[in-house]
Amino acid sequence: MNIVRFLDEQGTAVLGVLEGEEIYEITSLHPEACRDIVTLAQHAKNVGQTPSQLISSLNYRQQAKVYRLQNVELLTPVDAPEVWACGVTYERSRDARNIEMKEKPEGLTFYDKVYEAERPEIFFKSTSARTVHPHQPVCIRSDSEWQVPEPEVGLVINGSGEIIGYTAGNDMSSRDIEGENPLYLPQAKVWRNSCSFGPTIRLAETVDNPYNMDIVCRIYREEKLIFEGSANTSQLKRKFHDLIDYLCRDNKVFDGTVLLTGTCIVPPDEFTLQEGDLIEIEVSGVGTLSNPVALATRTGVQKS
Repeated sequence: MNIVRFLDEQGTAVLGVLEGEEIYEITSLHPEACRDIVTLAQHAKNVGQTPSQLISSLNYRQQAKVYRLQNVELLTPVDAPEVWACGVTYERSRDARNIEMKEKPEGLTFYDKVYEAERPEIFFKSTSARTVHPHQPVCIRSDSEWQVPEPEVGLVINGSGEIIGYTAGNDMSSRDIEGENPLYLPQAKVWRNSCSFGPTIRLAETVDNPYNMDIVCRIYREEKLIFEGSANTSQLKRKFHDLIDYLCRDNKVFDGTVLLTGTCIVPPDEFTLQEGDLIEIEVSGVGTLSNPVALATRTGVQKS
């Protein structure tokens, strides 16, 4: 079961069940439980149901107002207070990080070491204000010349680290900035409109095997397909719950947090995103996240 968040005719954010090209709006059927996905999951738990069971009990196919997908403005399926991300969780990601390095040490690099280590790489990625809704522009940095999307499966979790559902995520990355110095990682990952996820949340209890989810990334330039790559979550080095465990250790995790789980799809080394490109990230059972690419405007601090 796939849940979307969108604006109704009054401009209010509401939840709906997406089936094909139709959205069944459920917030008005049970406003107390269905105002957002976290509240829905908690209310279902309180009454001894799964979220999908609670939704089905609303008899939404007969009772809900129906919208056409093409006629609504989609929002991120959860207003995530924080987005975190994991790195080097796939072998392909480790290899790409090593290629980025301008000065390689002899022997194992720190990317090799973290790939084999028990502790994963987890970094802060985005806030609600920096996160882009589906179909809205993600941005590339004005001071980077090597930028790519990073297609990932995202975990939507509550404050206890329980997985509510799965989504598709785009962890935009400036490869040259990170490659110049690993201490530049925050600048290589966090800037205006550098993250997007959606368009749906696939409820966790409706996914048979989260380690068999196909991920496809397509990039278009002037309406021509210029890159396509694919992967599967079976290629993950780590388990989702291990990543969540490390995120939650001695850390305050907020309800509705999204944890991006790393990428296995990396465009060729000579590729970089350009303004006007279109990025599509498809996760099987979740849907296709689509975002055009724009240039982030530099806003420096005015000197006195």
